[in-house]
Amino acid sequence: MESTSVVSANEALFRPVRAGNAFEETVERLLQAIRLGVVGAGDRLPSERELAERLGVSRVTLREAIRALADAGYVESRRGRYGGTFVNEQLPAPAERTVGEIDAAGLEDAFCLRQVLETGAAEAAAARTLSPADRQHLTSTLAEAATADLADYRRKDSRLHLAIAEVTGSASLTGALADARTRINQLLDRIPLLEPNLEHSNAQHAAIVDAILAGDPAAARHAMAEHIEGTASLLRAFLS
Repeated sequence: MESTSVVSANEALFRPVRAGNAFEETVERLLQAIRLGVVGAGDRLPSERELAERLGVSRVTLREAIRALADAGYVESRRGRYGGTFVNEQLPAPAERTVGEIDAAGLEDAFCLRQVLETGAAEAAAARTLSPADRQHLTSTLAEAATADLADYRRKDSRLHLAIAEVTGSASLTGALADARTRINQLLDRIPLLEPNLEHSNAQHAAIVDAILAGDPAAARHAMAEHIEGTASLLRAFLS
């Protein structure tokens, strides 16, 4: 069945939060959208009214969350006709943590979840008849990841992986993959960005997207599995 539109990661992330921790989960969702590149550097977040409705929180809670992110250096609020809340061009560096906080079981749990979700997403995307909008979404996010500088690579890389989930047409899968990717990025932020690895990753990204666009589910699944195993090997080497 042909896809008529991309299922937006924006929609998947800005979904209703649970009432018990509304403020904390609102901060978490906004940070996910920023760190995963769903709302890019310099871009404006949806309006307060729209965000509050989509997250299922009061505008007071939303404003408190935005104020917390502004104080932390992630966003700025601008007044006037073209005002709103904008993502800062330069984001704070990830907080450093001690390697001892990570155990082998935690690493393998994160790897297993990612392997299941991301290989499945690539396979499902390749099995669909993609619309021109879907295909353009994949090729444009691939190009952005391939040309990203080191400071922005993690977000552009994340955005490509989310794009693959988006074109499956499943908002639930996109949301689950965003959560898993956030967890992986917290680990990746603790190891150095190695340029030879980034070149290899970009080549693997191209192979994954090529397989999806060619409508080859088996090849897409294999290419994704190979790609994420390489990332897992690096994380095991640095963090185990």
